[in-house]
Amino acid sequence: MEKKVVKQVAGIDVAQKELVVTLGRKLDDFSIELFAYKVFKNTEKGILALVEWTQKLSNKERPIRYVMEATGVYHQKFAYYLDKNKHDVSIVLPNKISNYMRTLELKTITDKSCSQAIAQFGLERKLDNWVKPNDVYKELQQLTRERDQIVQERSTVKNQIHAENSEAEPNEKSLARMTSRIKFLNSQEKEIKEDIAVIVNKNPDLHQIINRITTIPGVGALTAVIVLAETNGFELIRNKSQLASYAGLDVREKQSGTSVKGKPRISKKGNRNLRKSMHLPSLTAVKWDENFKEIYARLVSKHGIKMKALVAIQRKLLELIYVLFKNETNYDKQYVIKNSVQTHTV
Repeated sequence: MEKKVVKQVAGIDVAQKELVVTLGRKLDDFSIELFAYKVFKNTEKGILALVEWTQKLSNKERPIRYVMEATGVYHQKFAYYLDKNKHDVSIVLPNKISNYMRTLELKTITDKSCSQAIAQFGLERKLDNWVKPNDVYKELQQLTRERDQIVQERSTVKNQIHAENSEAEPNEKSLARMTSRIKFLNSQEKEIKEDIAVIVNKNPDLHQIINRITTIPGVGALTAVIVLAETNGFELIRNKSQLASYAGLDVREKQSGTSVKGKPRISKKGNRNLRKSMHLPSLTAVKWDENFKEIYARLVSKHGIKMKALVAIQRKLLELIYVLFKNETNYDKQYVIKNSVQTHTV
């Protein structure tokens, strides 16, 4: 008797220029088959060709689910197209796929093996349909990322000014141009902050959320906006450990067989913008808040490395933002004290 297809998945490994696809299906005897593989350009034409190829090879009696990782911005164009055209699409946090791939014990990691793992993951798990990002969070993400680029550029120009001033005979015209550039970048940053403020003030619910988050020591309105924008209001996040992994603040150990090789370190395989947004707040928290100062001192005395203790504070602050968002509550010093014993070291 012919086996029936009960589920179909297109697993896509997304890169800046390519979409690497593996088609898979689950049969009524619970067996899984990965039956097709192809690479497409990550362009409008490539996306159209991918969907056409997928529809052509898949079983017409069953819907096909497109599954991919949340990879910065490179998956967004494809995901928006699928959503607009009423296709089933699921976007999974990268740490979920990487953890799943470890269970497969793959000897080599390639784009093809990644797309195969994503397809298999989609066939084995019950995945939610992806929800298009809230327009407000999307716009805030664009603005905060633009501001970050301006801040980086300004830092570069300041270093250039410092280097020029260190010359035996600094070029005055060069210094004047660089100083003018700094003023221009300052004005652009000011414009962006004003744009962000307008958006927040037009959204009472968002304004209330930010007010709650900023009761945390060291966390300002801009940090709150970045966290909400980069997580789409924590849309894909189900718990604190997922959030830490999404930011790349989770602890990873290098393993070989059954033995652990090297010291545990944070993975850094996550959302760089989210991770970066926690740096200054952590410095402020350990300087001005007694609870965080105590936790920081205890961690430093334990392993003697300040940066490791600071990263633990960054993770705790990010998790605390999530807790306040989910519980719709303000910062509680007692909560930090009660949960400080659970602070992980890296």
